Amino acid sequence: MKTKLLLTIVTSFIAGSLYASDVPPVGSAAPEFSLPDANGKTHSLSEYKGKYVVLEWHNQGCPYTKKHYESGNMQRLQKEWTAKGVVWLSVISSAPGTQGFVTPSQENDYLKTMSAAPTAVIMDPGGSLGHLYAAKTTPHMFIVDPGGTLIYNGAIDDHPTSDQGDIKSSKNYVSTALQEATNGKPVTEAATRPYGCSVKYKD
Repeated sequence: MKTKLLLTIVTSFIAGSLYASDVPPVGSAAPEFSLPDANGKTHSLSEYKGKYVVLEWHNQGCPYTKKHYESGNMQRLQKEWTAKGVVWLSVISSAPGTQGFVTPSQENDYLKTMSAAPTAVIMDPGGSLGHLYAAKTTPHMFIVDPGGTLIYNGAIDDHPTSDQGDIKSSKNYVSTALQEATNGKPVTEAATRPYGCSVKYKD
C-alpha cells in the first residue's frame, strides 16, 4: 500500500514538473502565429495588438467541451467579452483521422447550431499552434494582454468535471482574469492546471 502511495506521489510530481516546464510562462511574450480560420481568413496574434485575446482549445465531441457549450456557458462568455472588445479565438488542433477533427464547414454548422460567438475558429490540424502554446486539453484557455504578454494559462474554471451542474458554483478563472486585467489589476490566479480531454495531435 505504501509503495503504491509513493508511486502515485512520485508520478504526480513528475507530471506536475513536466506541466510546469513545457508551457509558455505567464508574464512572457505570447508566441506569434498565423493560421486560417473556418472561413479561410488568416489570423495572426500581432494583428490584434492593443486588444485582449482569448485562446480557447476546442473539441466538439469532448464531454468537457460539451459541458460548457451545451449549458451555454462558453457562448455566454464569448458574447460578454467580445462585446467589450476582447478577441476570442477558438482553436481546433485535432489531426485528421483523430477524434475531434472537423472540416471548416462542419465547424461552421456547429457554430450556428450552438449559437457560439467566437471572433473566429482557428483551424490547426497540423497542431503547430497547439504545440506552440503547449495546449494540453479541451478546453485549455489562454489570455494575451494588449501588449502581447501572456497573462493567463490554464483551466476555464475550478471544477474539473464534465457535469454541467457544477458551473453555477464554479469560479470562472477566465472571466475573473479578464475582469481584473481590464480594470488595471494584476491577475490573481494567472496559472492553473487545465482539465478536459487531451488534445488529439497528429504526433
